[in-house]
Amino acid sequence: MASDLTNRRGLGGELIAEFFGTLVLILFGDGVVATVLLFQGFGAKEGSANSASWLLINWGWGFAVMLGVFVAGSVSGAHLNPAVTLGLAVNRSFAWAKVLPYMVAQVLGAFIAALILFFEYSTGFNGVHTAATNIFFTGPHTALNGQVVPITSAFFDEVLGTFLLMFLILAITDARSAPPLSNLAPLIIGLLVVAIGMSFGVDSGYAINPARDFGPRLLAWFAGWGDVAFPGNGTNFSNYFWVPIVAPLIGAALASLVFMYTLGPVLEARATNIKA
Repeated sequence: MASDLTNRRGLGGELIAEFFGTLVLILFGDGVVATVLLFQGFGAKEGSANSASWLLINWGWGFAVMLGVFVAGSVSGAHLNPAVTLGLAVNRSFAWAKVLPYMVAQVLGAFIAALILFFEYSTGFNGVHTAATNIFFTGPHTALNGQVVPITSAFFDEVLGTFLLMFLILAITDARSAPPLSNLAPLIIGLLVVAIGMSFGVDSGYAINPARDFGPRLLAWFAGWGDVAFPGNGTNFSNYFWVPIVAPLIGAALASLVFMYTLGPVLEARATNIKA
């Protein structure tokens, strides 16, 4: 009998779905950022986005999430995000034994997607490696007053964004509520990501997904952009790389706990009352 890891009807199939769902997510998500930032005809100026291109990026990521969820949803539940995987485990709706395998599949999918984009946009990347800080992974932005967002604010931003993502995913998909039809859930979750980006994306680029940031960051490091991917000169930005890895995990875990002890019991009580 095949082991669970190689059984396509079990965990093996779920990991394949998570890999390809995350790959699609990063291909379209990082792809739209590369389109905007590497080619000036699409609104980029010196590697930064204006207001119109920022909206394009937000909508692009929303569509990317929607497509990734469609790919993996019926097989693995389409976590596509280590923070979501952890949050569901904390919420007791996902097996802890599957958490690490799911996370590995997600990071690997993000890495391969970044590799594909690296070759797709090799002309644009040539000589402008610093563009990777906005395309392949996230970082603190600069406000109009010239102040760079400090790590503390970026950390809070990632916790908040992922908290909202996790809490609303639980609320949207809870069968005890009024969940959308299964074929509409990917669209609604994609719109949720658009909303998070528009409202909370400017401080740190709203990674809200450790795999989305860490996988492409690893690719940038292997591509020879060591000081860009993992800088170590002690500046504000150089100490940031751990933030989109750690903060989303905390945000998702907190969201699950809050849901479990607030809205979850309310939905349970109402469902029990309706059945009675």
